[in-house]
Amino acid sequence: MNPAPIGIFDSGLGGLTVAHAIAQRLPGECTIYFGDTARVPYGPKSAETVRRYSLEIARWLLDRGVKAIVVACNTSTAQALDVLIEMSPVPVLGVIEPGARAAVTVAPWHPIGVIGTAGTIRSGAYPRAIQALLPDADVVAKACPLFVPMIEEGWFNHPATRLVAEEYLAPVRARNIRSLVLGCTHYPLIKPLIQEVIGERVTLIDSAEETAKAVVEAIQKGAVEGRGGGGATHRFAVTDDPERFRRVGGGFLGEPIREVEVVSLGTA
Repeated sequence: MNPAPIGIFDSGLGGLTVAHAIAQRLPGECTIYFGDTARVPYGPKSAETVRRYSLEIARWLLDRGVKAIVVACNTSTAQALDVLIEMSPVPVLGVIEPGARAAVTVAPWHPIGVIGTAGTIRSGAYPRAIQALLPDADVVAKACPLFVPMIEEGWFNHPATRLVAEEYLAPVRARNIRSLVLGCTHYPLIKPLIQEVIGERVTLIDSAEETAKAVVEAIQKGAVEGRGGGGATHRFAVTDDPERFRRVGGGFLGEPIREVEVVSLGTA
């Protein structure tokens, strides 16, 4: 048994959906969540900048004695997972491979849809991960950059969000997909809306849920030592605006956030 916490980080709020899924599946595990709210969003930034930010956060988490790091950010996973694995003395898990694994099991003979931020889609990380598992897979990728600000505004079923979803998803739906990877950890909050727009015959792959399953699997296989017992604690740290993180983040986490530490990292 290892009582050390699991570190989870994201560019901002979206990774709280991963933290929630991990807490639901592993209620005995302590966590430290880090949101880089001063430098969000990561999507439009260069790969070099995303790697630098991700390494700074990983070092901060390691200094707090985490036993594993979950990169709960699709952009960081796409741009920095390799360097994080190389530098970290503890296991590092990203959100892309678990989603890719789930997607190829649904209907591998149909095109597979992927939606995400501009940075994630531009990286080509999902097509690479999917085609590593299914070389002949036809992957239909679409950037949906307006979803994140609308979700953070709380517009989960707003008419404007529905109009944007119709616009973004029309070319994906036209390709006769049977699975759609939600390649941004914000997107689970508008799953019902996406499902309505994309159609009931399409299975939505929730990258937050699939990542939580991957953490459970890592513990079951002994790659990460489990804690066991109860009384798990959850810490939260941000680089800016803790009040907004508390207010908006509770909706992502599914419960109130009471205490948030403000941390100063490198410059923008």
